[in-house]
Amino acid sequence: MTRSLLRRALAVAGVLLVLPATSHAHLMTTGLGPFYDGVSHFALTPEDLLPALAIALLAGQRGSRTGRLALFALPGAWLLGGLLGLAFPTISSATALTTVSFLALGGLVAADARLRPEWVTALALVVGLLHGYLNGAAMSQAKLGALGLVGIVSTLFVVVALAAALVVALRAPWARIAVRVAGSWIVAIGLLLLGWSFRAA
Repeated sequence: MTRSLLRRALAVAGVLLVLPATSHAHLMTTGLGPFYDGVSHFALTPEDLLPALAIALLAGQRGSRTGRLALFALPGAWLLGGLLGLAFPTISSATALTTVSFLALGGLVAADARLRPEWVTALALVVGLLHGYLNGAAMSQAKLGALGLVGIVSTLFVVVALAAALVVALRAPWARIAVRVAGSWIVAIGLLLLGWSFRAA
C-alpha cells in the first residue's frame, strides 16, 4: 500500500517538475531584454521569417534596384505597422492570413514572376504593414514595447539585405533554379502551416 502511494507521489512530483512556470503563446523571452526578445521572435517565427525571406528572394530575382527598394520598404512598413499595433492592439493573431501571404510570395519566387520593381515594392509594403501590425499588437500584450519591435525590424533589415544581395549576385542558371526551388519550399511550408491552422481552429 505504501509503495503504491510512494509511486503516485513520485509520478505527481515528476509531472509538476516538468511543467513550465509561465507560458508564452506568441513571443519568446530570452532574458536579455526586449530588443533581443524581438530578435529571437523574428528568427524563430516562420509566419514572419518566411514572408520576409520570400520578399528578399523575389526582389533579388528582379535585380539590384528592386532589391534596394525592398530593403527599405519592407522594414519601414513593418516598423509603421508595428507602431500601429502597439497603439491599437485589437488583433494579435491571424495565422491563416499571414500564411496565405507567404504562399503567394513563395509562388511568385517559384514562378520567377517578372514583376516590375514598383509591384515588388508594393508587395513589400503590404506584407510589412500586416506582419508589423500583428507583431506590434503581440508586443503590446507582452509589454515589450517599441524596443522589441526595433529588434524585429533590425533583424528583418539584415535578413533582407543578405538574402536579396545573394540572389542578385547569382549568375549560374542552376543557382537561379535553386532560388526558385527555395520558393517552392516556402509554398510547401505554407501549405503545412495553413492546414495546421485550420486543424487547430
